[in-house]
Formats: sequence, structure tokens, C-alpha cells
Amino acid sequence: MHTLTIAGRKFNSRLIVGSGKYKDFRATREAAIASGAELITVAIRRVNILNPNEENLLDYFKDTDIKLLPNSAGCETAKEAIATFRLVREAVGIDLIKLEVIGDTQKTLYPDVLETLSACETLAKEGFSVMAYTTDDPIVAKRLENAGAAAVMPLASAIGSGQGVQNRFNVTFVKEAVEVPVIVDAGVGCASDAAVAMELGADGVLTNTAIAQAENPIIMAEAMKHAVIAGRLSFLAGRMQKRAYASASSPTEGRMMTR
Repeated sequence: MHTLTIAGRKFNSRLIVGSGKYKDFRATREAAIASGAELITVAIRRVNILNPNEENLLDYFKDTDIKLLPNSAGCETAKEAIATFRLVREAVGIDLIKLEVIGDTQKTLYPDVLETLSACETLAKEGFSVMAYTTDDPIVAKRLENAGAAAVMPLASAIGSGQGVQNRFNVTFVKEAVEVPVIVDAGVGCASDAAVAMELGADGVLTNTAIAQAENPIIMAEAMKHAVIAGRLSFLAGRMQKRAYASASSPTEGRMMTR
């Protein structure tokens, strides 16, 4: 399947998991390990990795190969996101980041693409490797790449909705528009959603709620692992062409016909 390379960093897994909505940090760890993921995204404003005097998610991953991917969930402006990541780099030395600037915080949680572009340009110039959460718009994706994004992360559907990929064409359009990795993010509800995203040509998938709120998060995490692998292999294999009518699996030419 080859490795996934983001800003010069190589990953064997093409699945990225989130850390929110679990009952505790131990459950977060167990699900992340079961997923086979090598990156787990963490909302800095909601999950503690900065204060060593409180229960700290970092402590649960010290003996694993899973790296933290800080995100700016909860930020509504470029200024807020930039300040958040500067603090993270100063405190824990992490510069591979997931940029989120949310425009509609009440209903859709859709990103503010103008603020995202502004933040991406500044952060990239400051040496951050920016993975940018965005809409499934290929024009915006290309502008983010031009602004220095190391990866673009178009939504499949609204965050936490579980609706899966709502516009399959746009995932393909985004992939065609940019040269950096495309990680489908937000809206994945089950393993088949992840497989679809990968079959469309995405380089990876990020999911959180689908695992954390499954009846059995550990089993769902493992299912996501296999779905991403299967989807990637299916994409590489190249699917058959769709036909309007049936086509017999076994050819009839050359067969002896009986009455």
C-alpha cells in the first residue's frame, strides 16, 4: 500500500483517529491502539496536554508509537488558531498540526475558509506543518496548498453527523486539484464510509465520533483499520467499468449447447 507521507513524515497507517467523546483517557488509548493509527488528533482547548499537574492525555501514549496531532477546534478566527499553535509548540514542541477555524459554531460546524487560509499562510511561514480542515471545494483546497498546507482535509459531511461522503465527485475533484495528501475528515459514521472515501482516491481518513460513540469502540476502531486498508487496495486495483446491462460472469463462446 506504500506509506503515507505528510510534510516529510512517513506513516504506515492511513487512518487518523480523534480523542474526543470517549468516557476517559484509557478508553481513548485502547481504541487508538486497536485502530492501528499512528496519529491521534487532540483539541487543545478541550483536552489537556499542556498542564502536567492535571490528568494529561500525553501520559497515556508515552509507551506507544502513536503521535499527537494538536488541533484548533473551538477557534473561530485565524488569530485564535495561530495563538493556540504557538502555545503548543512552545509547551510541547509539536509542529505537525491540524488547523480548524470554524465559521458556524451553532449548527453546521463548517469551516471559515477565509480565516483558515489566513491562518494557514501565517503558520506555514512560521515553520508549522499544517493539515488544514476545509470544505470539499477543490478551489479552496488548491489555495490552501498554495498557502503552504502540508495536507488538505475536506469534510465528507458535517462533523459528527455520521452521514458519510455526501459528494463523491468533490472528493475526486479535490484530489485532482492538489499534489499534497488529501485526508477525508468529518462525517464518517461507519467502516463502509471510510472504505468509500479511500476508494475515491483519498490518501487517508480521519474519524472520531464513529469510533468513540459506537456501541463497542474497540471493535469499530479495528473495523475502521481494515476498511481503510481495503478501500486503498480497491482504489489501487482499479474498479471495473459500470455497465447499463448485465454481463455474464462466464462466457458463452465455445460452449457446447444442449437441447
